[in-house]
Amino acid sequence: MADSVAAKSTFLCMYMKNHPDTLVAYVKHYGKVTGNVTSAEMTTIDTKGMTLRYKLKGGGDGQVVVSFQPPLSGYDEVKPRLLSMKADAQESLGMIKAPHLTTFRLSLSMVYSFFIVLFCCSYATVYPSPGTSFQIPFTTFEIPSSALDVFFTPIRTLVDVTGYRPSVRVVAGTMLALHTLESLYTWSLCKRYVRGWSVKATYIASTFIFGMPVWMDIHRRVQQKRIESVMKAE
Repeated sequence: MADSVAAKSTFLCMYMKNHPDTLVAYVKHYGKVTGNVTSAEMTTIDTKGMTLRYKLKGGGDGQVVVSFQPPLSGYDEVKPRLLSMKADAQESLGMIKAPHLTTFRLSLSMVYSFFIVLFCCSYATVYPSPGTSFQIPFTTFEIPSSALDVFFTPIRTLVDVTGYRPSVRVVAGTMLALHTLESLYTWSLCKRYVRGWSVKATYIASTFIFGMPVWMDIHRRVQQKRIESVMKAE
């Protein structure tokens, strides 16, 4: 399959000549070049990465290959990825200030993930014995045992094959440990990017309840602010 980005490499390299500061930032941050880089140019680019040639103040020169992690899915992803990488590089080099969050945002993904995890944990630990029906509380409706047997067949089969059925205590303890570690990670993000003790506390408490979607949302919001800052500067 043809590389859609490589096919546009010549055009992209010419376009990036208008952004020398960005290329220098790429070289210093992603290429780990510590010398005084005076200029840089992009020589090739494809879905896997870009090749940059640079010159040093002392007269030396060199070349670095910057890989895209993950690789680009296509040409349409080139601009947003390069902007994101530019923001990361310039922030790391102190060329722009780190963005700050002053409000908490509860996204639907946090709520959805909470109930999905709760359902999965319940499914794996408290399923009924074969032939058991279920009377829905406060109603006259009963779920027949035949329907429940079909629904819980996968987990029963898995337990029969592995010989292990996780207990509620083990699952709850594991989730508690994971969410505690994730809360500590969120605290480290809050120290760097979040302003206001109430907002920090809300993020940390929410991570303890909802887990990964909370700190991932911090990353998304910070990255969005980085890109907005870069766009304003251009």
